[in-house]
Amino acid sequence: MPQTATINRQILLASRPVGAPVPDNFKLVETPVPHPGEGQMLLRNLWMSLDPYMRGRMSDAKSYADPVAVGDVMPCGAVSRVMESNLDGFSAGDLVMCYTAGWQDYSLSNGSMVFKLDPNMAEPSQALGVLGMPGFTGYMGLLDIGQPKAGETVVVAAATGPVGSVVGQVAKLKGCRVIGIAGGPDKCAYAVDELGFDACLDHKLDSLANDLANACPDGIDVYFENVGGKVFDAVMPLLNPHSRVPICGLIAQYNATELPPGPDRLPQLMRLMLSQRIRMQAFIIFDNYGPHYPEFLQTMTPWVAEGKVKVREDRVEGLENAPQAFIGMLEGQNFGKMVVKIAD
Repeated sequence: MPQTATINRQILLASRPVGAPVPDNFKLVETPVPHPGEGQMLLRNLWMSLDPYMRGRMSDAKSYADPVAVGDVMPCGAVSRVMESNLDGFSAGDLVMCYTAGWQDYSLSNGSMVFKLDPNMAEPSQALGVLGMPGFTGYMGLLDIGQPKAGETVVVAAATGPVGSVVGQVAKLKGCRVIGIAGGPDKCAYAVDELGFDACLDHKLDSLANDLANACPDGIDVYFENVGGKVFDAVMPLLNPHSRVPICGLIAQYNATELPPGPDRLPQLMRLMLSQRIRMQAFIIFDNYGPHYPEFLQTMTPWVAEGKVKVREDRVEGLENAPQAFIGMLEGQNFGKMVVKIAD
């Protein structure tokens, strides 16, 4: 069903998943299009973003953000068009990026976490990826926490995803040797041939630990952590003295219902951090770096326009297809930034 002017389709959290999400955890409903009150504006959502952090919001476990209540609209950022505005600074027709839009056709906003976009933007969906939260995450985490120096070895997992691809390309621009880790030969080839990584290793192979050791003969100076699991197990022994580990996500563990089997690696990790004087720091992008967003855009926008940072999107058509696309993304089925086109 296409978007209409009178019906607001919404995708709700129908139940909390146990392990990996399934289609029954979501529910599509139809409601009237809301009307903006004083100090509000009505947004028509055009493109919506699917990101791994949303899996954590589906759980009621304690985290940095409140869980989505069962029966509420699933959260997301979206590129939207202002339809009506009772808010200073925004007018009907404005193209905006709204980080509180949700999985729906229309949303009301008070202007919080809404940023105006260039109305002539050639690819507005890029505001959800390379010029949005994922690109901002990769850029700030690498440069502020990772602090890469020319000649150092930088390793990043999920190398062709929206965060990892920015991390690797920015590290190359800073003169680093970059090793990516991705799922499957096609993604690994893309990281090397298109993104310019020095090498990319397939995490689906049992030889990952040996392959990584061979690719990093001088150890690892910066590891950008967005996966966890067996990838970090392979990285950990190779971390150099004074290495830096920015942590923005742990997608390999988001669907876990219990601790992984095997020996407790925490004592080994703590000893390694002390002996190698490793800096390991987690961050939530807008909590830690929100005021730096304009600075990021000033740098990244020309890099993208000039082709210094390349972009790949995995586009899905139709709001109703968002749940299955999200499920597939958590299983690594996407190739590039996952976005859903809701309307023209």
